[in-house]
Amino acid sequence: MVHTELNVPGKNHLIESLPEPERTRLMEKCDTLTLAAGSMLFQANRPIEAAYFPLTGMVSLVGTTEEGHAIEVGTIGNEGIAGGFIALGSDRSASAGMVQCSGDFLRIMVEDLRAELGRSRALNEIVQRFAHALTNQISQSLVCNQTHPIEERICRWLLMAHDRVGRDELDLTQEFIAQMLGIRRPTVTVVAGLIQKAGLIRYSRGRITILDRQGLQNGACECYDVVRREAERLLSGPAV
Repeated sequence: MVHTELNVPGKNHLIESLPEPERTRLMEKCDTLTLAAGSMLFQANRPIEAAYFPLTGMVSLVGTTEEGHAIEVGTIGNEGIAGGFIALGSDRSASAGMVQCSGDFLRIMVEDLRAELGRSRALNEIVQRFAHALTNQISQSLVCNQTHPIEERICRWLLMAHDRVGRDELDLTQEFIAQMLGIRRPTVTVVAGLIQKAGLIRYSRGRITILDRQGLQNGACECYDVVRREAERLLSGPAV
């Protein structure tokens, strides 16, 4: 498998970027959890009780309407932190945080994170840099959803998930993908069938296996590379 320097399986880039004493102190305040897909980490517009550093799982930031429609507005994997808005002076998010792909996470309670942010300039810096990268991702996704064909968008989304979970098998249903991308389930079925016929993926009962990553990159829109390059620019190098 190919991984960017931001997405080393089993490690969280933000934590690994910290100087050793600060990394050790932060880790002492975290506990490790294995969370299933669909687990809710925090609700929209409600105080966040804990933040999560993904190790092998992926989190979706989900926006909803009053009618109950939901769509993914951003994804967070082991390059970042879910619920780190406290570093920006907020105790809540406009979007809900939900586990998209099952895996392992480090959880830190908000009061402990707040204390560490008060002690560590490096932690403040790297979390704020990640917030910038996430904002860029959300903005680019908005452009992508309005301008690019569905097949290119699905290829981009699968690549982002592949980067973040560190494994070829993704526990994803077509219904879940349709909801997250704001498209109809039958459309996902048709497009996923075409991608599978091309030999890029294998789909079977809620599980997608990546078979040809390079083929997915060839089929994805430029938004995948735009978001990845900007994240690497913002998050490369240690926090100081």
